[in-house]
Amino acid sequence: MSSSTKPLSLNKLVTEGPAWLASDIHLGPDNPKTADLFFGFLDQAGAHAGALFLLGDIFDVWIGDDWIIEPPPWLARTLNHLRATAKRVPLYIGHGNRDFLMGSSLAQHIGAHLLDQQCILQVKNQTVLLAHGDEFCIADRAYQRFRRLVRHPWTQKLYLSLSIENRLGIALRARQKSMQKQTRSNTVWHDVDLTCIHSALVQAGTHHLIHGHTHRPGHYEETADRYTIDRWVLPDWEADHLAADEPIRGGWLVLGNDGITLLGVDGKAFKK
Repeated sequence: MSSSTKPLSLNKLVTEGPAWLASDIHLGPDNPKTADLFFGFLDQAGAHAGALFLLGDIFDVWIGDDWIIEPPPWLARTLNHLRATAKRVPLYIGHGNRDFLMGSSLAQHIGAHLLDQQCILQVKNQTVLLAHGDEFCIADRAYQRFRRLVRHPWTQKLYLSLSIENRLGIALRARQKSMQKQTRSNTVWHDVDLTCIHSALVQAGTHHLIHGHTHRPGHYEETADRYTIDRWVLPDWEADHLAADEPIRGGWLVLGNDGITLLGVDGKAFKK
């Protein structure tokens, strides 16, 4: 681990910065253009970041760390890029709602550090709470029930006992159901709950939150129970499955000495 990034505890990190953060890349066999875009970002992070944090949904699905033993070509290429990046800059990976089965074997394989579900990050005099964000979408009760089920140790043990082929089939069916749900009205209950975020920030001792998951990138200044919430949402990445007039999506956040900056895939200040 770099001497400039020192874990203070299981859920608190401090780095001299700048810290680069991204999430929701959804890498898989069917999005090679998105992968190339992300690999270009990794090259930039390796050259300019003080530490790189990937806050979940790096992969569209993750069926278990034994997948790395004989990875399909797209995954082998991805692991090579992540490993090369980790040799240049401290790399931290967090769980998303699609890749919550990422474990210590994967992290060790690519030279990364596995984050807790929520993590406090300090860069100079700035302290922020990091999360994937799905835990804050509590109004989506069906998803939260599913989340509790699939993250139960016994459920995971049973799933991981299946063959890779069977696990892939289950993951594909779950993904198809999720996509069908997303085609329906994108109502407010898909977004975060500010009361839930307020509670997490009070416990973390900060007003600043960085998360992904919602695919609503931007900077939000909000209030919950008279508590000021400064919330930054990371963009999702997509360059393969777009309508003719739909722009490529993606971007990252830089947490440095001069504050927080959200950038688009072109490296310029992000615009909604």
